Amino acid sequence: MNILLLGNTGQLGWELERSLAPLGNVTAIDYPDINLADAEQTERLVKQLQPEGIVNATAYTAVDRAEVERDLAFKINAQAPGILAEQARRLNAVFIHYSTDYVFDGTKGSAYLETDPPNPLNAYGESKLAGERAVEQAGEAFLILRTSWVYSLRRDSFVTKVLSWSRQQPQLRLVSDQVSNPTWARMLAEATAQTLASGGREVYDWILERRGLYHLAGDGFASRLEWGKAILEFDPNRAEQVTREILPAATADFPTPARRPLFSALNCERFTTVFGLKLPPWQRALQLAMQG
Repeated sequence: MNILLLGNTGQLGWELERSLAPLGNVTAIDYPDINLADAEQTERLVKQLQPEGIVNATAYTAVDRAEVERDLAFKINAQAPGILAEQARRLNAVFIHYSTDYVFDGTKGSAYLETDPPNPLNAYGESKLAGERAVEQAGEAFLILRTSWVYSLRRDSFVTKVLSWSRQQPQLRLVSDQVSNPTWARMLAEATAQTLASGGREVYDWILERRGLYHLAGDGFASRLEWGKAILEFDPNRAEQVTREILPAATADFPTPARRPLFSALNCERFTTVFGLKLPPWQRALQLAMQG
């Protein structure tokens, strides 16, 4: 299988390049070699490579900056996925695209289902929702995988930030009112590869029969405070920590240009039912990630 992977230098893309390799020939590309904000360049790339599968791990993820760079966020997060989905359809190629829990406003009070109405609170969430709809409109054999709180120790993430702070600050304040599913990028990448592999030689028809929107994130949910405490607990180099106290804080204590949903946990049962796959509990995944 010839696969075009977009966004291979990001934390998810880096893992995908390795997880997808056993499936065939992976052409991995990222900015500046491809600028997804350039519609013509994006379309030209796909026509040139003629892939049998496209996995889009590229996204504009600067949540606060998106409030002032709205047009750029929409070009990358909405326009480009629509173009990729359309080109995949024309080539009879499968298309995998990732979205976010930030399409929800966080007011439901329980884990969100795929059928729950989205209501993004910020420009980033709006752009990702527009991308979902563009893929649904233009695509054919596609999967949209909504995920949450993706992290890796190889790239800047909440986990690496907490580890860094723990080497510098005797006291940490972490928000206790933001809750979602911590998701290790490697587990997300491996589940993506396993899903494609399950289709075998008839992967296009197999995905076509199951196409649609799915939630795929770490099993269980936590607040950033709980997540932060677990990070320090599982740190294999705890002797280097100078942090002695972690205090709860409210999101309102740290004003940001973009509003964040408070409870945006995702219910992933539909993905498990359809594909027979389930990511491990977030605590177990974190332990494995910290072990390297």
